[in-house]
Amino acid sequence: MNRYPLWKYLFIGAVLLIGLLYAVPNLFGEVPAVQVSPVKAILKVDSALMTRVDEALTAAGIESRGASMDPTSIRVQLADLDTQKKAQAAILEALNRDDYVVALNMQPNVPGWMAAINALPMYLGLDLRGGVHFLLQVDMDGALVKAADRYAADIRQLLRDKNIRYAGVTREGKAVQVRFRDEETRQSAATAIGRDLPDLVVRQLGSGTDLLLVGNLKPEAEKRIEDFALQQNITTLRNRVNELGVSEPIVQQSGADRVVVQLPGVQDTAKAKEILGRTATLEVRMVDEDHNDPSSLQAAMSGSPPFGSELLYERGGVPLILRKQVVLTGDSISDAQPGFDQSSGEPAVHINLDGKGARVFQQITRENIGKRMAMVLVEKGKGEIVTAPVIRAEIGGGRVQISGRMTTQEAKDVALLLRAGALAAPMEIVEERTVGPSLGAENITKGWKSLMIGFGLLTVFMVLYYAFFGVVSVVALSVNLILLVALLSMLQATLTLPGIAAIALTLGMAIDANVLINERIREELRSGTTPQAAIAAGYDRAWNTILDSNITTLIAGIALFMFGSGPVRGFAVVHCLGILTSMFSAVLVSRAIVNLIYGSRRKLDSLPIGNTDWHKRGSATPA
Repeated sequence: MNRYPLWKYLFIGAVLLIGLLYAVPNLFGEVPAVQVSPVKAILKVDSALMTRVDEALTAAGIESRGASMDPTSIRVQLADLDTQKKAQAAILEALNRDDYVVALNMQPNVPGWMAAINALPMYLGLDLRGGVHFLLQVDMDGALVKAADRYAADIRQLLRDKNIRYAGVTREGKAVQVRFRDEETRQSAATAIGRDLPDLVVRQLGSGTDLLLVGNLKPEAEKRIEDFALQQNITTLRNRVNELGVSEPIVQQSGADRVVVQLPGVQDTAKAKEILGRTATLEVRMVDEDHNDPSSLQAAMSGSPPFGSELLYERGGVPLILRKQVVLTGDSISDAQPGFDQSSGEPAVHINLDGKGARVFQQITRENIGKRMAMVLVEKGKGEIVTAPVIRAEIGGGRVQISGRMTTQEAKDVALLLRAGALAAPMEIVEERTVGPSLGAENITKGWKSLMIGFGLLTVFMVLYYAFFGVVSVVALSVNLILLVALLSMLQATLTLPGIAAIALTLGMAIDANVLINERIREELRSGTTPQAAIAAGYDRAWNTILDSNITTLIAGIALFMFGSGPVRGFAVVHCLGILTSMFSAVLVSRAIVNLIYGSRRKLDSLPIGNTDWHKRGSATPA
């Protein structure tokens, strides 16, 4: 009657084993480490950089406890804090300080085989680790004004191309005004603008010789520009916080026009502000075709570049001499997206230029067919060559394609650099706070202490009130805690104080399911049911109540996640996951234990379930 099939025991055992495997890393603690990350987005993290770091440590006589590499940084674990500082100094001496940041950090102290299967501890949030928190407001009106400026330039170029005479094009707020002297010309312009610039709603105003066309962005176009500005700012901020050497920065949208930036471990608020507000520019220059021979390159690398030119480096460290004259800046780029060349199928980057940029670019490409044109990203006064393609033909219309010697990922990176070198819209800090590391450590201690005290009190109550079945409930509760921690670790969630509160709430809700089951078993026993039948009825008939109560609570958790933000959403995630693990542990795990102990007994006269101990069918004696 109360036996599970073998496959169900094996399934439960496999879940428990995986849960234990992914929960255990949270007990290993952390070790000192240094994190090496590029300051400039053009620089790559590769095996060559790893070799330079290893050589620097070896030369300084420093032995590492392990190193790992990801697309954005190299992390080296060290024995203690003193060795950590020595390693930082040695790596900084070996690398260019202007190109790389070597930050002090703490890394999970898990065995290598666990890290290989991504069995890593949860991240600690700002309130637990310490650091700085910013809430930034995106100036959406500023983004729309910049868009209006681009459309004003586009209209000028369009009317010139169509040979339509106009008296002037100006931007008034977020609208574009075009003046004409006769009605026929205004009608021609309205038709051309409506056909080529569909995002604008054009109205005709004025009379006599002062005729106006006023163009406003359509609501859907405004929404698209605002969304793009917000996402581009988020992307740009994520690139910039890498310079701070933060292991788990949080840069995420908060509401329709705000961005939350949390930098755990960072205490220098002024430095963080400097990085977040940093600007980058893109410049288009021509390659100095007359001075890129080996002798000229050698002279330039020795500090003597040709007059009017300078030496810069391509991706991979290839030197190239460019003319200093800037023919076009990144301000003229309205969009850049990765894609593919339609003729060759190779990865490419598609760029859209505004009206002025399109006109300049067309002239440059017409006059320099067969020559190389370099796109240079300038950060902190230093330039890096993003790409230097050969001009194959005159390019007009403001749509440019860059291709050649790029992988799909490189095309995505180049598109990102071209459109996200600077913020798409102005931002201002509307809230900031700093959490000290000692306060974070105190929060961890208090949080887990309260959790363990609550768990202990629940254990005492359940064992005293339900005897052996209380012990089973406590085991199921322990399994629930292990599975919840394992899930959060597998998802690499960030644990915060609200998250710890959600775990404590989950434990209380999980034990409630076991209370329902135990009380149902008691009721069956009081009504004269045999112990085996009481066990089956207790679990089966309590299931509907458990399911209903958990579904209603899950709905509340989903609502918190959908409409909340920041810590509220973190609480909701832990809360919803805890509901799922509690249903598994309270029903499947606890019943599996009871079935293993009592299910195979043909004669069962008593159940140790508190104040009702049945020795004979239909009779009871006090426990």
